[in-house]
Amino acid sequence: MPTMADVARSAGVSVATVSHVLNGTRPVLPHTRQAVLDAVEELGYTPNGLARSLVTSRTRSIGLAVSAISNPYFTEILQGVESSALEHGYSLLIADPHDDPAHERKVVQLLHERRVDGVIVAPSAQPRELVAYLTRHAVPAVFLDRLVHAAADDGEREAPGFDQVCAENAEPTAALVTHLASLGHRRIGLVAGLPGLSTTSERINGYRHGLAAAGLPHDERLVVHGDSSADGAERATASLLSLAVPPTALVTANNAMTIGALRALRERGLSVPGDMALCCFDDFDWADLFSPRLTAVAQPGRELGARAVRVLLDRLAAPDRPARTLRLPCTFVHRTSCGCPARPEKGTDT
Repeated sequence: MPTMADVARSAGVSVATVSHVLNGTRPVLPHTRQAVLDAVEELGYTPNGLARSLVTSRTRSIGLAVSAISNPYFTEILQGVESSALEHGYSLLIADPHDDPAHERKVVQLLHERRVDGVIVAPSAQPRELVAYLTRHAVPAVFLDRLVHAAADDGEREAPGFDQVCAENAEPTAALVTHLASLGHRRIGLVAGLPGLSTTSERINGYRHGLAAAGLPHDERLVVHGDSSADGAERATASLLSLAVPPTALVTANNAMTIGALRALRERGLSVPGDMALCCFDDFDWADLFSPRLTAVAQPGRELGARAVRVLLDRLAAPDRPARTLRLPCTFVHRTSCGCPARPEKGTDT
């Protein structure tokens, strides 16, 4: 098996230079770097990852903690994280916090104890323990999909000092509401997510802005929480249908809750869009296989995951850089569950 010394002899450089090229510990002239890489390729040299981690204090691994990995949206995020991590030479360790604050802190601690270089976390609705652990141990971290805010001295909310990557939430939700209003709907219900999540509060705000833009009053009875799950959304939708004057249109705030809402409508023999128009936040692969095809907001899941990796690597390269929050645009995917006639599918960024 070839050694680093063999690579050095073949490239005509010192062992230290080979180490700098492979570990990125010091700039090397381009032609020298290429000679080393050519020698590595020719000899079939495989670096000793354990030895390298002892020298550099880096394991070239990233921890990912996201709940509901079976959810198609988080599966897309996982694919983006994994492909970007591999592209940059990092391995990935994955944990599911189950949206439980105590378990969340435990799994992040376990990832940290496995000596990952940094973590990417989709935080729970109550991330205080998580933030405290990351801060206390100075763990490089990026919050993904859901924002975390810290209370400021003036009572306002501010970012907690960590990088954050998420999609736009308010404007795309408002676009769904105004679209339904343009079709003549005056009572539009919202099946919102788990209270405490930034995605939930931002989509509720977007719903309210959409109503205001359409000149419609806000009725608190038309906003119910499906707790980001299919079962919760089924119960929440049933409560909307039980109102003396139920809505004629629904906006569901994630893909799992769309399934629950459809179940509730089916159990009552109601059709979409004949009896109830429906638009949903989150597109998924089989949304256009439903009958009718689902009008939806599509989030850039893969790009969110890939961007989170790049932001984390920037943090590792420059630990003292100011924290930043990046938002990516969503796409309005117009199909037929809203009540519009079929048309060629064409996405529009929102």
